[in-house]
Amino acid sequence: MHCYVYRSQKRDDTYVYLRERDAFGLLPANIAGPLGDLHFVLAVELTPERKLAREDAHVVRANLAVRGFHIQFPPKVEGELAN
Repeated sequence: MHCYVYRSQKRDDTYVYLRERDAFGLLPANIAGPLGDLHFVLAVELTPERKLAREDAHVVRANLAVRGFHIQFPPKVEGELAN
């Protein structure tokens, strides 16, 4: 499965995976709004053997197949203070 990865310009360390290039219409408005503009980062082939640094590739593939998108949020830092 081929996918396209974009970086959120509003939310640090937040990435959006789309199953189609520039298919921003796949994102619901309530999700797209807080992300702001999305900047293209890379195109990648998500094979079953593919490992991703911070996401489970099987979960990403499932979300792309069902929803057309997957969002990668920043990692939680142990001991992080709540706002």
